[in-house]
Amino acid sequence: MLEAYRQHVAERAALGIPPLPLSAKQTEELVELLKNPPKGEEDVLVDLITHRVPPGVDDAAKVKASFPAAVAEGDVASPLISREKATELLGTMLGGYNVKPLIDLLGDDKVGEIAAAGLKKTLLVFDFFHDVKVLADGGNANAKAVLQSWADAEWFTSRPEVEKKITITVFKVPGETNTDDLSLTRMPGPARISRCTIWPC
Repeated sequence: MLEAYRQHVAERAALGIPPLPLSAKQTEELVELLKNPPKGEEDVLVDLITHRVPPGVDDAAKVKASFPAAVAEGDVASPLISREKATELLGTMLGGYNVKPLIDLLGDDKVGEIAAAGLKKTLLVFDFFHDVKVLADGGNANAKAVLQSWADAEWFTSRPEVEKKITITVFKVPGETNTDDLSLTRMPGPARISRCTIWPC
């Protein structure tokens, strides 16, 4: 897997474009390597799971979320990913498959506060908001802290201030428009690039 990915990185670099994010299959193979890492590849493996798997709700994100969730719960062990690190990884995935595991960890004595910190920055929780509310009503201090953070909009106020002046490019597309119109991932050949150079973007 690593050899094939390095070849892909080199091919993209020769075109002056960043590598594509890992696919679900590549992420599955990466997870197996994280459980039993080859000597000398430790830093590379951690960097890949941290930065090269897309967040959100695609297939690769589902694979990624299930791994740190299992490590954080203590069901799976990795010499490279501690329970704390696994919980931090879940907290960077923006919403989707990481939300339920983070909520489940709010009552954990060791990683509950880390899970709360991740949820405070996560807005795409949908109906899972009610799960956090139930925990908070039951006296869970971490759940209460998450609700208060959401109420205080810390996800927004903690970000750097927007510059007074910015220069942007506006694309005007006639007719009906969706995000695919702004994506170059569907273009063939050398023009094809990924939406983001790092993940999350």
